[in-house]
Amino acid sequence: MDSHERLHRGLIILASIIATGTIGYMRIEGWPPSDAIYMTMITITTVGYGEVHPLTSAGRIFSIFLILGGVSGALFVLSALVEYIVEGKLGITLRRRQMKAKIAKLKDHFILCGYGRVGEDIAHTFSEEEVSFVVIDSHPNNAALAEKQGYLYLLGDATSDKALLEAGIKKARGLVAAVGSDVDNTYITLSARGLCPNLFIEARASNREAEIKLKRAGANRVVSPNTIGARRMAMLVLRPGVVDFIDTVAYHRGRELQMENIAIGDKSRLVGQTVNAIRRQNKVSILAINREKGRLVANPSGEEVIKAQDCLVIMGTKKQLTTLEGLCEGGNSDE
Repeated sequence: MDSHERLHRGLIILASIIATGTIGYMRIEGWPPSDAIYMTMITITTVGYGEVHPLTSAGRIFSIFLILGGVSGALFVLSALVEYIVEGKLGITLRRRQMKAKIAKLKDHFILCGYGRVGEDIAHTFSEEEVSFVVIDSHPNNAALAEKQGYLYLLGDATSDKALLEAGIKKARGLVAAVGSDVDNTYITLSARGLCPNLFIEARASNREAEIKLKRAGANRVVSPNTIGARRMAMLVLRPGVVDFIDTVAYHRGRELQMENIAIGDKSRLVGQTVNAIRRQNKVSILAINREKGRLVANPSGEEVIKAQDCLVIMGTKKQLTTLEGLCEGGNSDE
């Protein structure tokens, strides 16, 4: 039994003793309720005040048992209260309030639903990329682990609109449904899509059937960890050098070369320029162009013209990528 349960049980016991004492004096001595409850309180607290009315022999015997029960109950409640404070329950309550206040200030962040093995790895990647995010999980142990790692979290059911709204879904950049249950991920996707029709949603699936249902529910991307793991193992056997290179530029953010996907804004200075012109001016490698409706142009030719709403997959140094991001958003290279 934890301290919260002990304190709750102790308060129930103490309330029962007070009620018993009040009813006992009313029955045995025939006192009115106000006198009976007053006598009960001064008896179980042993303050030493005089009796309200002279007691009969039966009333005195009853008072003896009431004192024994009342003192025991009061000591139990006091010990439970001290344990509650020592274990930091009040501190946890205050920290949760502070956590909710920080979450309320988030903007353009991600919501990570589920903090199991997959969710923990996703959170670690978000943290390395310095991306703002909040974790939602209904299991106290997982929420405690997220708190230990220093992440913003909410202890709640991610399938409910209330939890998603509390996580700031209206201001979020995207949502990742990484709960272990396909059913829960489907409900999360449905709830999120209903609240925010334009939100980017990525969902975890355990099989092909679940992938189809999640896409129907409104997920933009559906990922199967088992399928990805199997493909990666096969590629490590067939093309280990390629996998090592991709890992280096995609995940090792401290290395010189990095890979990034950058969206082209409507007012970007890059609109109308060719791939060769961008390569010469910014010294970056454009590996692919993701056009509207999902059409991918891999290894584009130098004469390929950049259009608004294109998404460029680029490789370069951090400085080069930062400069190019400013141009994509409509800034200038002198920034």
